[in-house]
Amino acid sequence: MTADFEAEARALRERYPRGTTALIPILHLWQGKEGYVSQEGIERTARVMELPPAYVESVLTFYTLFRREPTGRYRIQVCKNLSCMLQGADETIAHLARRLGIEPGETTPDGLVTLEAVECLAACDEAPAAQVNFRWCPRLTPEAADRLIDALAQGDAEVVRRYG
Repeated sequence: MTADFEAEARALRERYPRGTTALIPILHLWQGKEGYVSQEGIERTARVMELPPAYVESVLTFYTLFRREPTGRYRIQVCKNLSCMLQGADETIAHLARRLGIEPGETTPDGLVTLEAVECLAACDEAPAAQVNFRWCPRLTPEAADRLIDALAQGDAEVVRRYG
């Protein structure tokens, strides 16, 4: 990335009374530009924040919204907590894994989809709860998952909006 990251990061840092409180927004800034936080992102963030890279990495790995590896164009996250599992989330996750040919935590070889089994999405009344790129997909059954994957494969990202 170019020097614009450092300029934007420094501007963010100046907006906070304590500079270290800007760390999370700056990590979000890097991830928004690159799609994940690489080793370069850790080092450049540490330099801007005047912190050890190990400290930046400790914050990065604590929060689940940050990614250390590239993800697919679409991130399908299915809740694996009790309410969702009782409503069939385990079946939906297994179906998605079979259909996509990957395991949860992996990305399809074409880079289109990353499948994730995640902790609570705070939508027990919509179980099994799921989201695609942080847009809700309530009551994601295996049949609905098939329609979703077909639409995403055809480039129809609007299908996500129809769920939410």
